Amino acid sequence: MSASLQAAVFRKLHQQAQPLRLPNVWDAGSAVQIENLGAQAVATSSAAVAWSLGYPDSNTVPQHLYLAQVALIARVIRIPLSVDIESGYSRTPEEVGEAVARFIDLGAIGINIQDGTSEPDLLARKIEAARHAGEARGVPLFINARTDVYARDLVAPGERVAEVLRRAAQYEAAGADGLFVLGLTNTFEMRDIAAGTRLALALAVAQGLPPVGELGDFGVRRVSMGSLVPQTLWSHAGALVSGFLADGRAEPLVRGAVMYNEINDLFKTATENTQ
Repeated sequence: MSASLQAAVFRKLHQQAQPLRLPNVWDAGSAVQIENLGAQAVATSSAAVAWSLGYPDSNTVPQHLYLAQVALIARVIRIPLSVDIESGYSRTPEEVGEAVARFIDLGAIGINIQDGTSEPDLLARKIEAARHAGEARGVPLFINARTDVYARDLVAPGERVAEVLRRAAQYEAAGADGLFVLGLTNTFEMRDIAAGTRLALALAVAQGLPPVGELGDFGVRRVSMGSLVPQTLWSHAGALVSGFLADGRAEPLVRGAVMYNEINDLFKTATENTQ
């Protein structure tokens, strides 16, 4: 499937009655497993990718390493791939556009890009550059603009909805398609935000968030998992290794393990399907 067609499919997934359930991946292995489990599309988690490469989260991964990881993921999947590029790895919109072009060339048809504590005007200019990068390559890139108004307590609680909508208007004018409000869990505020913008409202799983199946009624169009899967796997792996180091018993390691051939055959199939 061509990149432009994948981008069109991804865009349509945001127009369903129920929100798109978008699992996050961090390497080729997780991408293969998640596609095989029935995901309609996947997105990278910047935190999970950073950890898998030995770096902390928050704009620390060298761009060439992230690009290489995206190339490996794109090689083994056939469903749409969106990439979390944090703040774009530069304060210069032109450089952000160049980075986005590299990700598109590797197979990305969507991006997440965030404002953080920077001024909204800067993210708007970055979105414009990203949009131009997609257009130059004939790819209708899905740009999900993340705002950290809630996540970073950028304004007083009673002002959050208005501030999010103010930023949403800027980001839409710049060419964004989605609005990712990290930290939003209040359904009344979800409804107000969704009603106040034409951007597709995106959320991340968090404590207190209602089940995804109920969120469509509040105008939500997409829900991602963030870094919660690798965080949970970290806990499980830690328990297994600690137990082995303490008592050397094989049973906890063998119990529940997926058969070697089942996993290996899955990668054989993925490789064959992408050749």
